[in-house]
Amino acid sequence: MNIHSKSIDRLFETILNLKTVEECYAYFEDLCTVKEIRDMAQRLDVAILLSEGKSYQQICDQAETSTATVGRVSKCYNYGAGGYVTAIKRLNGEDGNE
Repeated sequence: MNIHSKSIDRLFETILNLKTVEECYAYFEDLCTVKEIRDMAQRLDVAILLSEGKSYQQICDQAETSTATVGRVSKCYNYGAGGYVTAIKRLNGEDGNE
């Protein structure tokens, strides 16, 4: 599925132009529901735990999520576009370009 469009490009450009965590909080609180923000943060937590080699059960316990969520994130982490891997590497101070 191709999600590329001018509208989505513009969305991503606005995110890339934010300068601080506080600006991100303000923008995402306007853009998303609190549940959507928490769900995205939880998915990132799951991806980080997957990158650390944790088991599904450990991830469920630590991220307080279901095995279904872990499975969905695992599929994207392992077979997706590489976004999680790049983001986690950058979060860890690594280049992320592989």
